[in-house]
Amino acid sequence: MEKNVFETLSERGFIKQVTHEGLEEMLGREKVSFYIGFDPTADSLHVGHFVALMAMAHMQRAGHKPIVLLGGGTGMIGDPSGKTDMRKMMTTEMIDHNVAQFRKQIGKFLDFSQDKPNGAVMVDNGDWLRPLNYIDFLREVGAHFSVNRMLTAECYKRRMEKGLTFLEFNYMLMQAYDFLELNRRYGCKLEMGGDDQWSNILAGADLIRRKEQKEAYGLTFKLLLKSDGKKMGKTESGALWLDPEKTSPYEFFQYWRNVDDVDVKNCLALLTFLPMDEVERLGSLQDAKINEAKERLAFEITRQVHGEEEATKAM
Repeated sequence: MEKNVFETLSERGFIKQVTHEGLEEMLGREKVSFYIGFDPTADSLHVGHFVALMAMAHMQRAGHKPIVLLGGGTGMIGDPSGKTDMRKMMTTEMIDHNVAQFRKQIGKFLDFSQDKPNGAVMVDNGDWLRPLNYIDFLREVGAHFSVNRMLTAECYKRRMEKGLTFLEFNYMLMQAYDFLELNRRYGCKLEMGGDDQWSNILAGADLIRRKEQKEAYGLTFKLLLKSDGKKMGKTESGALWLDPEKTSPYEFFQYWRNVDDVDVKNCLALLTFLPMDEVERLGSLQDAKINEAKERLAFEITRQVHGEEEATKAM
């Protein structure tokens, strides 16, 4: 009996919340098209994105079809989730450059063979968001959103104190519209993302259920945190990037080689494909022996991101 991917993601510690009941059953019953959005706020993905890519890879291995959504449209607004200040506005050229960089990086983690039913596809929401007609959009999407309800969303509550611009207030509608658009184009039934995306993801699943009367689901991941609750992947010099020009494979390897003992098991479960019994074994090593687990962790992650040769060199 093939294991339901929901179970795999659960036992490895990915799942934080699910929007509607019935998702686990659906994933066991059929092969589903699902998506995760990546906003091009920088010219490289960082380790937070890596968690999402791993979840996508687990889904694809179980036969489901990944849609990678690059935010060439949403990037022009900027997501207020998890931010106390407004993001700085980027030019179209910057956004397009970043989208191109993301394309190159993501190609390494998923199988984009178009001859397979679960071959990944990569799309850019700039294709449908940039040419949108504002009045049509308000009539089609805006009519389904309650402002009262939006204001209770965590992502807006935080920004309300500093002043929330109308520009950012539209972000949730844009992201919900993406899900609707992907549902129409690819039959996409599931959106996944970090738990800071909860309100946006819920909005999209609800919009499809209202407008199309179809089942749609959202699932959020736990954010990659250290045992002290701080975000993982922050180094002295800033973020831990997946681009070797920004964070060298050696620095990248060293970061994982030096994680706290208590975080080893969680990192092995989320960021490698090692079977869970091996994760349990390595994660339970004590004292000097835990170094063996850290080396294995550093090697596995560096190999996935930078290839076997760079991982061996770093080792």
